[in-house]
Amino acid sequence: MDTAALQQLGSTVVDWRFKGLPPRYEGSTVAELAAARVSLFEDGFTTPVLTLDADALRHNLELMARWSAAHGLAFAPHGKTPLAPQLYQRQLALGAWGITAAMPSHVRMYRAFGVQRVFLANELVDPAALAWLSTELDADPDFRFVCYVDSERGIALMEEALSRAAARRRVDVVVELGADGARTGARGLETALDLARKVGAAEHLRLVGVAGYEGTIAADATRGAVRDWLGALVELARRIDAAGHFDDTDEIVVSAGGSEHFDLVAEALTTDALKLSKPTLRLLRSGAYVTHDHLHYAAITPLREAGERLRPALRLWTQVVSRPEPELGLLNAGKRDVPYDLGLPVPTLVRDQHTGEVREAAGLTVTKLADQHAFVQLGPEAQIEVGDWVALGLSHPCTAFEKWQLIPEVEADGTVSDYIRTFF
Repeated sequence: MDTAALQQLGSTVVDWRFKGLPPRYEGSTVAELAAARVSLFEDGFTTPVLTLDADALRHNLELMARWSAAHGLAFAPHGKTPLAPQLYQRQLALGAWGITAAMPSHVRMYRAFGVQRVFLANELVDPAALAWLSTELDADPDFRFVCYVDSERGIALMEEALSRAAARRRVDVVVELGADGARTGARGLETALDLARKVGAAEHLRLVGVAGYEGTIAADATRGAVRDWLGALVELARRIDAAGHFDDTDEIVVSAGGSEHFDLVAEALTTDALKLSKPTLRLLRSGAYVTHDHLHYAAITPLREAGERLRPALRLWTQVVSRPEPELGLLNAGKRDVPYDLGLPVPTLVRDQHTGEVREAAGLTVTKLADQHAFVQLGPEAQIEVGDWVALGLSHPCTAFEKWQLIPEVEADGTVSDYIRTFF
């Protein structure tokens, strides 16, 4: 990655734009604040403030890197979860092949920070984005870019835009295989094979593989349905290869894998299953593992066994601002601060305002959210007062990061060691 661009993030001035940061340090740069190694609890941070558990973050990054390598998979973590270049740098340093993107704007941000390999898990048909991509590819022969195609119309639109842009380099594409009722992707092997033939006849595109996403295969997303789809993806790669449609590439890409069934991806995309005519890049693309969560991914991740367990790394510290009824407390954080699309936040810790003691959050349940408040039902064992801090565990990291531009990374003793910048 571009070290200078990453270092430039440290020159950002700390001010009112960044929620939760200490007002007393306004005017300092992020680099100066990081060097000061201030305390989350003693040096003036205001609530609500989203934090990253440094130990859990390191553990998750290293665990997934080890797991992918142990299963012989290349790894292109999905960058849409944090949209944070500093985290991409850590992922790449741990051996990631590249970074996955969802939107053209993501690709532009990645390139601004020097990411050299990008897998766009979408069909790119926007002419302005394709013109920019063409310029970027032509200017940097080391830039590797791959995206989906899933329709004849999409191929035609890509061809038209790249021709108008006078592109010199062809755009590498993979045929996306979908499933009935799922998200994008060609429906059925024959349709996908026909798309492979169409790409072969295109002037500005180069077919390099097959791919897809198994997470939306069915509403109930049974493991059996996922296995069947992965088997079809492998069969598609074999049939396209047998037909000679990969003749123009030195490496065949076969890619799948969200954050729920990546163990099945490893099971299906083996070297024995993918005995193709050329070297094969078996590419996994999970993203939510970076911070994991307390509810949604905690229940579905394959990595939840002792010794190989992902850890929740996101924690929102809030404050009790009202106790208007014996069994009701109000926290100063709501829909604008926390994700709620895959479950309400879970109180995990209470920090006593008088003593600084941190204890488990017994008897606290978030029942609903307003824009800036969380309603907490208080059980008989609940012990909170107005002014106490309450830490919330979150569900769905993808919609947590997007609400915070600068996130303190906190060590076990409360010291803030870094600040992670996001770009939503």
